[in-house]
Amino acid sequence: MKNSVTTLLSAVFLLTLTPLFARDVEIIIEDMELGIPLEGALIRSWDGSEYICDEDGKAVVSAPDGRPVTVQAGYPGYESARLALALGKSSFKLGLRLSGIMEARELVIEASRPGSSETRTGRSVAVTEQQIAQTGEIGIIEDVMTTIKLLPGVGYTGMFNALPSIRGGEPGDMSASLDGYYISNPYHWGGGYSIFDPRMVQSAQLSHGVFSSRYGHTVSGLLEVSSKKPSSTETEFELGLNTSTAAANLSLPLFGKGGILFMGRVTYYDPLVALAKQMATVIPELEVINVVRVAPYIRSGAVVFNYRFFDDLEIQSTAFWGMDGIGVRYKNGPSTADGLTSSTDMLFDYANYQGFITAGLSWNPRSDMLLKTTLGTGYHQSKADGDIRNFVSKSFSDEFKNNPVNIPVLAVIDEPYELNADTIGEEEAVSINVQGRVDFDWELGDGLLAAYGVQEMFTNYNDTMKFQGRMESFYNGLSAADQQNVKEQLDPLGVSQSFYDQLIVNYLTTYSSTVDNKLFSTSAYTMVEYNSPGKRFGSELGLRLDHFYLLGEGFSVSTTPVLNPRLNLDFNVFKNRGFVESFDFSVGTGLFSSINDMVALADERYDLEGAKPGRSWTSVLGTNIAFPGGLSLNIEGYYKYIFDRAYVPIAVDSSGMQPMPYLDGEGRIWGIDLMLQKLQSRYWDGWLSYSFNWAKYRDPHGADTGLSFSGGNRDDDWYFPSYHRFHNLNLVLNIKPIPRINIYTRFGIASGTQLAKIIGPITSYPVYVLGENMFIEKYQRATVADENNRTTPSFPLDLKFSILGDNEAGKSRYEVYVALENALALLYTAQGNTTFNTYTGKEDTGSDSASYELPIPIPSFGFKLNY
Repeated sequence: MKNSVTTLLSAVFLLTLTPLFARDVEIIIEDMELGIPLEGALIRSWDGSEYICDEDGKAVVSAPDGRPVTVQAGYPGYESARLALALGKSSFKLGLRLSGIMEARELVIEASRPGSSETRTGRSVAVTEQQIAQTGEIGIIEDVMTTIKLLPGVGYTGMFNALPSIRGGEPGDMSASLDGYYISNPYHWGGGYSIFDPRMVQSAQLSHGVFSSRYGHTVSGLLEVSSKKPSSTETEFELGLNTSTAAANLSLPLFGKGGILFMGRVTYYDPLVALAKQMATVIPELEVINVVRVAPYIRSGAVVFNYRFFDDLEIQSTAFWGMDGIGVRYKNGPSTADGLTSSTDMLFDYANYQGFITAGLSWNPRSDMLLKTTLGTGYHQSKADGDIRNFVSKSFSDEFKNNPVNIPVLAVIDEPYELNADTIGEEEAVSINVQGRVDFDWELGDGLLAAYGVQEMFTNYNDTMKFQGRMESFYNGLSAADQQNVKEQLDPLGVSQSFYDQLIVNYLTTYSSTVDNKLFSTSAYTMVEYNSPGKRFGSELGLRLDHFYLLGEGFSVSTTPVLNPRLNLDFNVFKNRGFVESFDFSVGTGLFSSINDMVALADERYDLEGAKPGRSWTSVLGTNIAFPGGLSLNIEGYYKYIFDRAYVPIAVDSSGMQPMPYLDGEGRIWGIDLMLQKLQSRYWDGWLSYSFNWAKYRDPHGADTGLSFSGGNRDDDWYFPSYHRFHNLNLVLNIKPIPRINIYTRFGIASGTQLAKIIGPITSYPVYVLGENMFIEKYQRATVADENNRTTPSFPLDLKFSILGDNEAGKSRYEVYVALENALALLYTAQGNTTFNTYTGKEDTGSDSASYELPIPIPSFGFKLNY
């Protein structure tokens, strides 16, 4: 044993000793033909570290002393290239060749390339492949959204939730695209994780400000994800294993003019669950695994292809497919506790399938023009079946019997009462999507760019939903017909009006809907962008037109075309003064529009006369200060007004549920986002992000029914939504004591969400079961809405320790990591209200943890090999 430990320690020492003797080399990246430096070019070092070139195209890279290594450089619009850092030299120069579609175009330098990811004050924040690898490759399922949730303007959600609020907007308001293709449902496991595997992503850009008129279909934010691109000259392979999944990428060159990249990911819970079930036959403690009928699974794959026919003509294509699901069967009881006899039999099955393919053709008819056409189609199907059979039986308490108001009904109660509280639900949603667009960019000279485009998106929705279950309402909130039914049974007993005023009525209700809708979304835009020499001043003025036409069975709705003007002004106040390299100022304002999903899935029962898309008006004021050493500070203040917002109250009685949509909702949001960022460097990098957000909504008819698919129930009052948090802070830090070691730390502080204020004890109350002509007893606790009452703050802490390395030739790289998410969980979790059993009134004193928190740390591990 002692010899084994000594050998292990020696191996670790040898792995880490070599990089201690390192040298710094200077690399200059420039245009191969023009010889001009490429500011912002990205150099990926031998150990996976990334360096950004300064305005002279220069970066200082750390390399091991004693052996040659290879680095890779890239720049938007240019072909990537490799450079061998030979021994004995301290300075190198590498020229990059323009991609065919961008050759001889000043647009590469003067304006951002359409579809490229970049951080722009007042518009967007972007993360690179390396940043995603450091922050997103962690946890049970590695996910790009883990990285996105650390950016300013993104609300804290806890784990297993890939649907954050973007600058106070509803979580579902954020749109997402992969390589320009809008994805209707970019999630696995109902929103637990996104479909974006970090190993398939090159960069991601979250646009939550006043972004370009090229893009729309959102009122809160747009997540643009760019997949990895195949190499045109080399065969590349990547293998990754982590706690739950295995992933592999294979890139093949095509005659030096393009390439094809295959990517796939699969979970391996299936054999683990099967093994656990076998072990449960001899180990009784493992019998709980038999609850799992279908092991939770995620299987996905993608293919990326590009090929340059000529210097001015290139085709690009992306295909994706994915599936996920789970099956559970849980049975418990009958058992008796606290006088309550109960049993539960639950069956739940969920399956989700999706896929799409998109292709784009880019052509330069002239050296100063770019014409791009894109066409894609996709398919999505999800099916969920739930069947919960609950049985409860209990005698009435002395509290119930001694309440004078209840005396008239004591003569008709049966003890113990018995109730079957069953819930059955199923939904199958199928959608087919076809989308195409044409974009034309014209570099007019002297820093002026004009752009035009049109887009058509067609979606066919087929949705079938059925629900049957028991609901409860105050007697005074029932329909006139249900009130009459109750009075016919109870009036002969001589009950008082005060009894009716406190009476809760339990009734069986149903809902069914069959939707076959076709939504046509037509958009067009025009945009003019100007950048002065040296980028001392820049502007972007655009106008986007959106029109929506919904055709369903027995109805049709055509919205009035909406105009969405957008304006951005950028000023470089000064450069290279004192310790400030650059001080920039930006201001922008614009309108956005989108169709709410509840409107797109309407049926003939909805009254959609005068329907219109949801709108938002966003204004942003921001500044960016760049310091030496890759340090920058970005501060943005924003105001967002949301109007024509859809919300859907539901009228419920024993005859069924009736949706009642309204389109007059409003929202007022303002806040401040801050990001202090240190770009990749030898010893440390990362960022500090902080967001303050104030968001209130108003739904004038939200309280008409007391129940809704979406929206609040505060009537004409302004309210904070349930997901709102005032403060979100994230510290992301990568410490690299030696090149082979990376220690990643994420520490966050998130203020609490809205919490009902308890104003009374847990008390007994009578419940009349309509249709069964019987009474049962339940318990309630008086609460009121109080916007000053919130859960306690959350303090997430994630740790990740990585060992990196490569072979002597620099052709292969590897990383091994161990990680721990939610590391403080055993010491602290955010606190909410305690829960209690509504049939016995017994309070669970250990249930005050906020629902989005997990009470235990989550360990994970991973291995990655690149060749």
